[in-house]
Amino acid sequence: MSNITCIIVEDEPLAVKILSDYVSQVPFLDLKGIFKDAILATDYLRNHAVDLIFLDIHLPKLKGMAFLKTLVNPPEIIITTAYHQYAVEGFNLNVTDYLLKPIEFERFLVAVNKVKSAERDKPGTPALQETKDYLFLNVQKKKVKILFSDILYIESQKEYIKLVTTKGEHLSKMSTHEMETLLPAHLFKRIHRSFIVSKNKIDSYTIEEVEVNGVSIPIGRGYRDILTEL
Repeated sequence: MSNITCIIVEDEPLAVKILSDYVSQVPFLDLKGIFKDAILATDYLRNHAVDLIFLDIHLPKLKGMAFLKTLVNPPEIIITTAYHQYAVEGFNLNVTDYLLKPIEFERFLVAVNKVKSAERDKPGTPALQETKDYLFLNVQKKKVKILFSDILYIESQKEYIKLVTTKGEHLSKMSTHEMETLLPAHLFKRIHRSFIVSKNKIDSYTIEEVEVNGVSIPIGRGYRDILTEL
């Protein structure tokens, strides 16, 4: 899938730092610019198209909602604000998501994955469709090719993940959330805060656990919607 280009429109330095750091952790996001007010962002958008705007509401010169109303063909919009009272107005303007500060990385990922799904589902954009059947994983200073069809499950191990395949195990320094963004959603499912499984490799399941290749993996209380898919 092609990268999603984005800009940040935000006047608070700390919020800019957090958002830009979050963007840098998501492989499919490509940050094109940071603007401290909507006027500067407007100038940029006259000559550049982007897929996504992270937009604060309380901006100098021109407020976020007023800026949003000036956009004739707006890209995907994720509102970032400390004020919940503008949520209804935001969704009436068809924003993709509404993030309340302080923004947690997990909540940020949920929002950008909505954008990823929307871009993938747009008609007439074949270049955005998933075509690769593999990924390259950083393992001890080298990149190892991993076929999606070989993956059994992924387990979180603090700042590392253990990726278990039919051919062996690999340890890589990344989070399960980062790994989840690299996997095709129709093949893999998070069933626990610490586990992602290949749906095709599930041998059996109960309401509390699934079995993959003889290994019992717990289903987290908040992830039991997996059962409806099975």
